[in-house]
Formats: sequence, C-alpha cells, structure tokens
Amino acid sequence: MIKYNNIIKCPIVTEKASFLKEKFNKYSLYVFVNVNKHKIKSAIESLFNVKVSSINVIRMKPKHRRFRGVAGYEKQKKKVYFSLVDGQKLDIMSI
Repeated sequence: MIKYNNIIKCPIVTEKASFLKEKFNKYSLYVFVNVNKHKIKSAIESLFNVKVSSINVIRMKPKHRRFRGVAGYEKQKKKVYFSLVDGQKLDIMSI
C-alpha cells in the first residue's frame, strides 16, 4: 500500500502561486522526484478529498551553487500544478 504522505513534500508559497490560485483556481506543490503523475493525482484526491481535473508536472534542473568556495548543485525538484473540478476548494496550507 502506498503512503500518500511520502509523495507530497510541501506547498509552494510564492506570489506566482497565489496569483494562480486566485485567478485560475490552480494549486501548486513540491513532490518527490521519483513519483509519477498518476500517483500524485491519487495522493491529492485521497488526502484532501477533492477531485482533480487537470495536473501538470514540472521537473526542475538543479542550479549551480557555491558555498564557502566549494562548488556544488542544489537538489533536483519536482513541481506540480493542478486544478480542481468546478465548485471545489482546497486549503493548501493544512498539509
């Protein structure tokens, strides 16, 4: 059995995310890199008791960083933008 708490990391709290939520009813989350779209959709639907109408997954490349003279890279991230069926809302900060 899949533990859905191990799929979703945290919500994305930025100006762009709040604009998408207000204007287009789209929500955004960070998820673990090795999870596919179908597992993400089932996790959102079962954890929050909502129906997802569309979902977009973006895999972000790690950025080059330097810390105390040592070069390295950030960890790889995966973003999810999803929208709900009309009439449903979600309190994303309750994660």
